[in-house]
Amino acid sequence: MTINGIGVSPGITIGKASLLKKQEAALSGVVLANDADITIEIEKFNNAVALSVQDVETMINSYDQSQGKEGLEILETHIELLTDPQISEDVTEKISKEKKNANDAVIEVIADAVQLFTNMEDEYLSTRAADVQDIGDRLLRNLNSSIPDTTTTYEADTIIIAEDLTPSDTISMDTTHVAGFVTQVGGRTSHAAIIARSRGVPAIVGCGITLTEIKDGDLLILDGQSGAIIINPDQNTIDQYRIKQDNWQAQNNLLRSLKDTPATTTDGINIKLFANIGDANDMEQAIGFGAEGSGLLRTELLFMGRDALPDEEEQFEFYKAVALKAKGKPVIVRTLDIGGDKQLPYFNFPAEQNPFLGYRAIRICLDRPDIFIVQLKAILRASTFGRLKIMFPMISNIQEVRAAKVILQQAKDELSKAGITFDKNIPVGIMIEIPSAAITADLLAKEVDFFSIGTNDLCQYTLAVDRMNEQIKELYDPYNPGVLRLIAYVIDQGHKNNVEVGMCGELASDPKATLLLLGMGLTEFSMSAAAIPEIKNIIIHSDLTKAKQIHSHIMEMDSSTAITAYLQEITL
Repeated sequence: MTINGIGVSPGITIGKASLLKKQEAALSGVVLANDADITIEIEKFNNAVALSVQDVETMINSYDQSQGKEGLEILETHIELLTDPQISEDVTEKISKEKKNANDAVIEVIADAVQLFTNMEDEYLSTRAADVQDIGDRLLRNLNSSIPDTTTTYEADTIIIAEDLTPSDTISMDTTHVAGFVTQVGGRTSHAAIIARSRGVPAIVGCGITLTEIKDGDLLILDGQSGAIIINPDQNTIDQYRIKQDNWQAQNNLLRSLKDTPATTTDGINIKLFANIGDANDMEQAIGFGAEGSGLLRTELLFMGRDALPDEEEQFEFYKAVALKAKGKPVIVRTLDIGGDKQLPYFNFPAEQNPFLGYRAIRICLDRPDIFIVQLKAILRASTFGRLKIMFPMISNIQEVRAAKVILQQAKDELSKAGITFDKNIPVGIMIEIPSAAITADLLAKEVDFFSIGTNDLCQYTLAVDRMNEQIKELYDPYNPGVLRLIAYVIDQGHKNNVEVGMCGELASDPKATLLLLGMGLTEFSMSAAAIPEIKNIIIHSDLTKAKQIHSHIMEMDSSTAITAYLQEITL
């Protein structure tokens, strides 16, 4: 029997299943009787916070950095969450005003925060829910004086099977004998995926309810590339996968050796490979994968998980840290992209029937120049520490670009008047993610220095498909001829108007699409850092003449089924 999930950490492994089960936290329903009880419960919560911080600090102090910095960065994030004043305020309010005991207050506050992140369409942001749930579990253990079992040891070639793995699970787990991870839920940017990749452990997530078919001790073959798990295979299948395992290891060694190799086609065309990042730590990790900079710095993380807007100084330090980690490499800073699935508890969003088509991103920034100008001034100040670029998201017309540039000029004037230095010629660009922007790329090109194609939203809006809707998500298809024609048109108009064109959507990291995009003339790709080596390997074995022929051939096709079948056939 074969189960399929999402392959998030490549590699092939053969081993025995070990099921990891957890006890769910339960509401007690106890209502506090008086002020004395309220005081006691608040004190219990504060003590649990202190103990939880102490727990994580102990993990940080004992962390083995030879296993990569990713785990350490996650633990540092947990310290920030545990000391987040918003969580403390919400729990305290439930105890004092709603008469909840500390256990129930923590469960409810954490559940609300987890739901907030889970509902976000951006996969990078939605998987942060795991961090919130993790610190919630830790708080509850310390509230109830329960001791987690951290003494589990595994036999050689063990494959861990779980509904989900928290960041703490993956960081603290002794992976000496763990040959792979498989989870029922999760995505490509989940912490189980990040830690598995950093440790070179094959992993598959998002297997769904079919994962319950696996029993303790079952022999499994796990293919972290394709996302397939074969349960109790016969000897012939095992022998075939042993050969695949050896071949994959040889290929992996080759990809790792490409870190400092330029992404140049066989006919001498240099392609730039950038990384999509969320902070300075991501930037450092990306360079380790061979990134030549960042094609997308998501700034909204700085605005989330708090009870007030970050001020100019805090934002400046954030952008400065990223610029310094980039070590002279370019970083495209996307201005505030909130609204839709990215809500802020302290921002009064209007009730909307279609929030993804509503008050969000550049529309909020132009409506609230007081917020926008603070961010722009912080980015400008940080531009003296590196090669920063400014990018406006969700542009639908040229008037929005001009209005944003007016506010940018105001920010420059205020800094100049105050005698503060900045890059006066900082490049300004826009995301092309709305069909109207793609169709008018020739007009928009006259106003900006660069385009970045956001294929996720461009595909969603072009096809009128909510990719989070289970009933129609199969209609979300970036290989739809209409979507591909829009992308090709944007690239063509950018080049005709001497505007740089990059791509920061998921399509940039899809190996099937690499030759097609090269053929369209795309020379800047931005993706998750871990995807860079594979895309680079395709580029350095390709020539532009062949890529252009592929593009011409595909433009004559009328179905995505035929297009993807053809691309799969020709991809290295």
